[in-house]
Amino acid sequence: MSKIDDLVSKIMSQMGSDSTTNVDTASTTQVSQNSNEKITAKDYPLYSKHPELIHSPSGKKLDDINVNNLLNDNIKSNDLRITPETLRLQGEVAVDAGRDSIQQNFQRAAELTVIPDERLLEMYNALRPYRSTKQELLDIASELRDKYNAKICAGWFEEAAEFYETRKKLKGDN
Repeated sequence: MSKIDDLVSKIMSQMGSDSTTNVDTASTTQVSQNSNEKITAKDYPLYSKHPELIHSPSGKKLDDINVNNLLNDNIKSNDLRITPETLRLQGEVAVDAGRDSIQQNFQRAAELTVIPDERLLEMYNALRPYRSTKQELLDIASELRDKYNAKICAGWFEEAAEFYETRKKLKGDN
């Protein structure tokens, strides 16, 4: 166990000594007191500059996710997942840094966090060429929009249905 503790200590000290992780206390206070405040590229990385904004889907704070809690079985797999809110905040950083397409990826990822893993894999497999009919893809789009409020991802499935139809990539076309 001491090797793990030593490794974690070393990593944490390196993170703390990294010049990019210095916290601007004025902006930290401002952002944490007003959740409507915009996050900018200066707030990156969020885990060190705004740890109060980062939490697990179960509500655990970033500081709660540590080796001791892991060893004491106080950390579950759900505690290690990212939340839609964190992904959206990362998207704000990306936009401010001029990386709009990365922000769009974060938006799509945020939508996907609420979909059960097994269903998400089924949806992914449905997108493979020759696996689905046009109607099956459109049904998944409706499910994404209506059940999961995943409008961006729903649009992708609708676009895939049209594209696969014109390219003859639907089930039965091969």
